[in-house]
Amino acid sequence: MSLITSIQKYSIHDGDGIRTTVFFKGCLLKCLWCHNPETQCFKPELLCDRERCAGCGSCASVCPQKAVKAEGGKMVTDQKLCTGCGTCVDYCNLNLREVAGKEYTISELIKELKKDEMFYEESGGGVTLSGGEVMMADMDYVEELAMRLNKMGISVTIDTCGQAPCENFERLLPYVDTFLYDIKTMDNDVHKKYMGMGNEQILENLEYISGKGARIYIRIPVVREVNGSKEDMDAIIGYLKEKQIRVANVNLLPYHNTGSGKYEKLGLTYKGTDLHAPSNEEMEQFVTLFKESGFHNVKIGG
Repeated sequence: MSLITSIQKYSIHDGDGIRTTVFFKGCLLKCLWCHNPETQCFKPELLCDRERCAGCGSCASVCPQKAVKAEGGKMVTDQKLCTGCGTCVDYCNLNLREVAGKEYTISELIKELKKDEMFYEESGGGVTLSGGEVMMADMDYVEELAMRLNKMGISVTIDTCGQAPCENFERLLPYVDTFLYDIKTMDNDVHKKYMGMGNEQILENLEYISGKGARIYIRIPVVREVNGSKEDMDAIIGYLKEKQIRVANVNLLPYHNTGSGKYEKLGLTYKGTDLHAPSNEEMEQFVTLFKESGFHNVKIGG
């Protein structure tokens, strides 16, 4: 089984048509602006709304790891001691605690996904496997899931940052209709600074699946301080053209910090406070750059 943080129904930004998006837990990258920090770690994690905590101590009294203690009139969880067992969740009188990461068998997950099958058929949608990074999940599980969905006639899309072993992509290629593939920056040093790792594996995997004929939507999170200049976009365009990447669509995604509130619930500090989205005018200029370079299906947003 694999850990899943959420199943998002009626999604219209994660591929074609109306889709159900499954968020798998675990990712090797640590992007400073990550919208889903609860999906980074490969283990279950506890989230707690500390701000609203009344400090009653019910959670601390039942924690088998003694990971919860009073601090400043609030109950604070030591994430190093917490195993994400969820014992405390049912004892929080204000329902402020939840565990990110639930195990599903493949049959359980497919049963849930089939509930939306009518929407897939009417809209040309399907199921999107996302994360975290789905390509770093249990590949026996993911391959079996994708194969069974494919046999049922349900479209499978993979939303990926590309940081995973190439053989994982090789295993899924027969069952995937579209890859939503992130490119953040061509500058390896900048990639290490803001994503925590270089981009060598990401680019190698992109070239591999393109060479195998995959249908690819390039998705570029646009952050002024990371890749928000004409030179940055020209570098991405030059790479895509030089490597003859099979690009079906280009999606330019302006930076936003809507996930920043989750960090405090995890006992983390959001590190993207100094990042900004380009202006609407700048975003339109980037669209023009791509179109003038021969990429016709380019838009702002998912």
